[in-house]
Amino acid sequence: MPVWTPPRHWLPPARHWQLAPPRPVASWLREPGSLTARLVDLAQGEFRVRLLAQYWGRPAPEEARRLRLHSGRFALIREVALQGHGETWVRARSVLPVSSLTGPGRRLRRLGTRSLGHLLFRDPTLRRGPIEITRVMQPEGRVFARRSHLVYHGKPVLVAECFLPALLAAGQAPVPARSLPQGPR
Repeated sequence: MPVWTPPRHWLPPARHWQLAPPRPVASWLREPGSLTARLVDLAQGEFRVRLLAQYWGRPAPEEARRLRLHSGRFALIREVALQGHGETWVRARSVLPVSSLTGPGRRLRRLGTRSLGHLLFRDPTLRRGPIEITRVMQPEGRVFARRSHLVYHGKPVLVAECFLPALLAAGQAPVPARSLPQGPR
């Protein structure tokens, strides 16, 4: 059922240098704010979230350890494609423990094609732990990925994002003329 298999090993910020991410991808990996907001800006209105899978399942052992879940516990697992201009730029996997889906977290159960990041980063209670990075195999080849341990209303959420070649190409493309600021006339 999973769209992509989460890796076993992630590097904390002090060890990011070991993977030597190139500058264009390093900027995305280290983005401290809402990745969704940055993607929306880059897409200039042509952004969408495509739901790939959402199901109740057991997180991978490493995910369960990171979330401090007992082995065998279920969580809501959500996998999406974040698309700009019709191309998939990012694949994301969120693991939401049952305990995180109560109280204010109830709204996380039925996001559909809405962005999880859009909801989370608007909330003043959100806290993000250190961003971890790795490389993972995707249909497009070996790509960089990051993972964030978030705390939303005191409850844990784990989000991993794979940065695909189409995003890096879009980020290096010239800005269309319609979006350039107009000078004095």
